[in-house]
Amino acid sequence: MMLPQIEQLVLMELLLFNQGSRLTAFELVHDKIPAALIADSAAAALMKSGRVDAVVVGADRVASNGDTANKIGTYSVALCAKFHNVPFYVAAPLTSIDLSLSSGEEIVIEERSPKELLNSRGGLGEQVAASGISVWNPAFDVTPANIISGIITEKGVITKSSAADAFDIKAFIQKTL
Repeated sequence: MMLPQIEQLVLMELLLFNQGSRLTAFELVHDKIPAALIADSAAAALMKSGRVDAVVVGADRVASNGDTANKIGTYSVALCAKFHNVPFYVAAPLTSIDLSLSSGEEIVIEERSPKELLNSRGGLGEQVAASGISVWNPAFDVTPANIISGIITEKGVITKSSAADAFDIKAFIQKTL
């Protein structure tokens, strides 16, 4: 499967630590790839405008059924892409695929420090939230395979079989050996 030529990438800031602003933007500018930076919360508006041809995200883990764990907010972006009929791809090295996990339900989700939300500057500054408020601060979320269009790896794109509308990741990996 060939992916079309990219005219411009749009990257999200990735709060709290601005990984998109600091890391991804640096790499794209360094490699002279046209890109624009948006706030995380602007993704839905941009997709609604019709100016997004596809979404590509990374993944920290991929289960054998194609469920993927990535930075918190990825699932929200996937749902938005599905709603706006925008293809949603996951880019991950084969080393991120864990065939011992049958689905994303088996992926343990790390909880981040409550201070990251309670204090300014990602937990480094003064407290800005009301004392006594409870916090839920997961670092990752799981995007289910049924809303993922394909998984891009260094060996090619894993697509769903049309008959089952499911990924056969194990077969893809066996073909690449």
